[in-house]
Amino acid sequence: MKLAFIGIGNVGFALANNLQKKGHEIIIAHNDVKSSSVQATKEKNPNFSVLPVQAAVGESDIVFLATPFGINHSILEPIRFHGKTLIDCTNPVGAGISHGLESKISGAEKVQEWAPDAKVVKSYTIYGYENLMNTDFPNYDVKPVMLIAGNDVEAKNQVSLLNTDMGFETLDVGNLPQALHLEHMTLLWVKMVRANGHHPNFTWAYLER
Repeated sequence: MKLAFIGIGNVGFALANNLQKKGHEIIIAHNDVKSSSVQATKEKNPNFSVLPVQAAVGESDIVFLATPFGINHSILEPIRFHGKTLIDCTNPVGAGISHGLESKISGAEKVQEWAPDAKVVKSYTIYGYENLMNTDFPNYDVKPVMLIAGNDVEAKNQVSLLNTDMGFETLDVGNLPQALHLEHMTLLWVKMVRANGHHPNFTWAYLER
């Protein structure tokens, strides 16, 4: 598939690089195609193409949002998605690694509000970028799980296919308001790793009997 990335920092690049290696076409969505960040990313993976944001969205099958949450509104407001799947990979993190929206509403629901003609799916936020680059855990006979939330079944099915390509098992936790709980899982992981010194190379797994 053609995948457009709005935001190509640690999380965006980890996902894009992994998916490009699995055979997907990656488009960096950036209105300054000659910016230093775009050129640095192209040096790391010259197989990526670059287009202005609206053109990249128009060319793609699925769009990834991997920007700092605080700029999401201004980025999304001018974009027209025309019913495409928008994967929200962002998190509203506040002071002291707290929920930036005071746990009153999920960041994903705000993304849907700001991109009303997109089908928003929350995914790829419950771990750090380290586990988006490499999903292989050879000492265990289970796949790491990736939790997703969204209102549109078809859009979630698209994300599930990408999860399979990357080596994740998908667990659909329900409609988009459930994303609030995924964002709390993010805070748990971030506090453990970034604040308390736990190594980043661990994930959750889904086991059932």
